[in-house]
This record gives sequence, C-alpha cells and structure tokens, in this order.
Amino acid sequence: MTFAFPHGFTGQQAIDEAYDPFRRAHDAAAINRHFAERSEEARRTLAPRLGVPYGATLAETLDIFPAVQPGAPVFFFIHGGYWRARAARDFHSVALGPHAMGFTTVVVDYALCPTVTLDEIVRQVRAAAAWTVRHVAEFNGDPGRIVVGGSSAGGHLGAMLLTTPWRADYGLPDDPLKGAVLLSGLYDIAPLRYSYLQPLIQLDEGSVRRNSPMHLVRPCATPLLLAWGDAEQPVFAQQSQGLHAAWQRAGNRGELLALPGADHFEALVPLEQPDSALCRAMRGFVGA
Repeated sequence: MTFAFPHGFTGQQAIDEAYDPFRRAHDAAAINRHFAERSEEARRTLAPRLGVPYGATLAETLDIFPAVQPGAPVFFFIHGGYWRARAARDFHSVALGPHAMGFTTVVVDYALCPTVTLDEIVRQVRAAAAWTVRHVAEFNGDPGRIVVGGSSAGGHLGAMLLTTPWRADYGLPDDPLKGAVLLSGLYDIAPLRYSYLQPLIQLDEGSVRRNSPMHLVRPCATPLLLAWGDAEQPVFAQQSQGLHAAWQRAGNRGELLALPGADHFEALVPLEQPDSALCRAMRGFVGA
C-alpha cells in the first residue's frame, strides 16, 4: 500500500512550506521587538504578579495582571511557539487591551517539548485553567466570567480546553469558560508529525488522535471566535474553518474572522487594543 501524507500533502517540503509561519512573516525581527517592548510596558505599568504556581513543577506558573476593581472579567491567555518554544513573558503585551477594558489577565507558562510530551502540556494547561477558576478571585477576577485566548499552539491548547470533561476530571461545571478567542490555531495536528517540527514535538498516531481538537468536539456552551491573519498561509484559515464546521455540527456557537493584512504573528497585536474586534468579542462574551 502506498503511504499517503495527511490532508493531501505530497511530502515534508510541502507541509513545511504550509505550516512554517516565518515563510510568510512580514518582518519577524520587527514584530518580536514590538512584543518585547510592549510586554515590558505591561510589566512596568500594570503591577503584575509573576510566577504564581499552579502545579508541582517549576514550569507550571502563571503571570497575572489583576484588574483594578474586584469582580472583573478574566482573560486566560495561552502562548504559542509550536509547543517547543517561547514563554509567557514574551507575550505579556496581550494584557494591555484587556486591562484597559477592566479585565484581569492570566498568562500561562507550561513545560515545552521535547522535555515533556504534548499530552503533558495539555494536562498542564487544563490544570492551569482549573486553578484559575478556583483562585482568580484573589486577583480581582470573576471566576464565572473567564474568556480563554491563545495563538498558534496556544490556539490549539485553548481548543483542547473546550474538549475537557471538567465535571468528571476537576469537579467544576461542565463549561466553566464564557468564551474563547483562538488565533491561527492547529486543530488537526496530523500533518505536523511529518514536518520540520517532528524531532522536537515527537508526535505519534496516538498523540495525534488524543490531541486534535477538531475531532474531539462535544456539545459545549462556550461561544468560540476563530481568527487568523489573512496574510499567513492558507492552512491556518483552513484549520480554523475545519474546527468551526465541527463546532457547528455539534450545535455550538462560533464565528470566523480574517484579520486584514496580518501575518501569523501580527494577528496577536489587536489584543493590545481595547477597541479591536478581538477585544470587542471578549467584552461580548462576558457581558462587559
């Protein structure tokens, strides 16, 4: 039998061209400088609590930017980096827009591949979300008004939160999240097993099956906004459209949004702007 690559790809070169976001980045160095400068601004001006532990290992920490007033809605953000790079502090800039709207922002750190498996990363992020539901009131947050967000691999991890059996595994309500804003995520990860990432992320058939949220969708009360930059590779739009279709088939509420002119990395910038479509969606989810 002839081997067939997932999603109709003809080989690794085609998969790499489709999924390496740097190949369509307008100016990767400039956007990294932007995030570094704006993240430093957030740390300097928003009085964060950094390195708050949510689990037993040193990697399991949260950086929390409390709202000024108690009872605030919460933005729970998961960073990207294809599960093998970057850290929460690289993306503290995402707290700027929510803080201006009166939100508490929680930015998640987690262990990276290949030190841990993708299964373990998913477990850590679920544990971080459960900790947030139980403890965010200590940081002026309302545990009943949490919006999850994530970009790239963080979008994938955010989608995995929406597949979680919260009541059975954590003793929480079935759908504790009031909304999700996921950017340029990976929702069927099968092609990445044959990509340049494989030596570090070390996927196998089982981990692909367990961690492809497009195929794990359940009825869920959490409304979902799936967005991507219209200047990035088409597969990121296709991944979002595929999850959206599965989301709707399950009877769930979801919307799609292409961000004009944005590449994979620039798609995050609207989270810094309280008047952006992404921030408006967050306010709508929590009735703010």
